[in-house]
Amino acid sequence: MGVLRDVDIIWDELLDAFENTDPDVVYILDRLSGEIYLVPSDYDDDQFWQDVAANSEQYLPIPGYDYGQERLLLYEFIQKVENAHLKEMLGRAYGGKIPYGKVEEILSFYPEEMDELESLRDSQLTRRVKQWLEEHDLYSPIDLTMDSYE
Repeated sequence: MGVLRDVDIIWDELLDAFENTDPDVVYILDRLSGEIYLVPSDYDDDQFWQDVAANSEQYLPIPGYDYGQERLLLYEFIQKVENAHLKEMLGRAYGGKIPYGKVEEILSFYPEEMDELESLRDSQLTRRVKQWLEEHDLYSPIDLTMDSYE
């Protein structure tokens, strides 16, 4: 752990970076200014990439979407569903069974469960971002009194 830095970071931009599923886009955080840069991964400027690599304490690549964590979250969510019929449909969709569609499509008919899943996803994302900020000695832009750690 280094020196704790207090920089203003636009939370929505940071969330967008963590939710990025596009392998052709890299998000980079400037630890000194708090700016978040969206850069095409094939950006053809060797000097830029050399500067980023040479100043790794200043420029931090922001990790994108974590499919493994999402799968685990879905699995755990499905295990907790009480409605047996819904649980079976979600389990089959999770397993890739064609006639059952996507989890989100199924949950569109179950608004309470959809809200619960979205809440779990939001909590997981918040934990991930806060952990990353702490690992890199940055203050979290979220009120630290929030009950985000579970």
